[in-house]
Amino acid sequence: MVNLSSLSFFHSLRLDSGRNKQFAVIGLGRFGRAVASTLSRQGYDVLCVDSDEERVAQVLSDNIATHARQLDSTQPAALREAGVFEQDTVIVAIGNYVQESIITTLNVKEGGVPHVVAKASSEVHMKLLKKVGADHVVFPEHECGCALAQSLTRPGILDRFELDPDNSIVEVLIPDQFNGKSIADLQLRNSYGLNLLAVSRDGKFEINPDPSARLQKGSAMVVIGSNQDINRLPI
Repeated sequence: MVNLSSLSFFHSLRLDSGRNKQFAVIGLGRFGRAVASTLSRQGYDVLCVDSDEERVAQVLSDNIATHARQLDSTQPAALREAGVFEQDTVIVAIGNYVQESIITTLNVKEGGVPHVVAKASSEVHMKLLKKVGADHVVFPEHECGCALAQSLTRPGILDRFELDPDNSIVEVLIPDQFNGKSIADLQLRNSYGLNLLAVSRDGKFEINPDPSARLQKGSAMVVIGSNQDINRLPI
């Protein structure tokens, strides 16, 4: 779901998009390692930090990090010496150790880092991270759990992007009832209150497809609308 309170954070990232961005990831568990690996593959400089020497050695061995340091992130002096405060964006990925996560986030923000993202492990943890200055908080376990529940209860929905609690963009399998019918025949807006954005064809999506195009079972379509209307689709 889009967190509207975080729009200013993403707007700030866009304003700084012309800079040669440097990232630091603090905490090299599964989540932190995945973030660091993805940033590295995209060509960004990544400074990795963890209190565990083996994790630090592993990211260097796997060429995930440009630099990596073993240190106690609750100590501001150690973060400063490692160059963490000089980074454009710092991801605090210490989700399972609440006290260390909060202190680290506070240290990084007070150290002058413009963009601080922190991982939360609970609703209370999320609130505390925001209180100490995190610009953006992610709650991956919660988000993954919600997505799984939606997939299990509505298997026809392949992917969902929640605009807010009431409205979404979804990719859905074309229902049997729509097979062979043209987009114009379906009148999705009149019948379901939904707008069609794209239809898959030959492994690719066609944006704003021709109204005369006929839908085929086994393909997918992307629609936008209220969750209430999306739930009325025969999927």
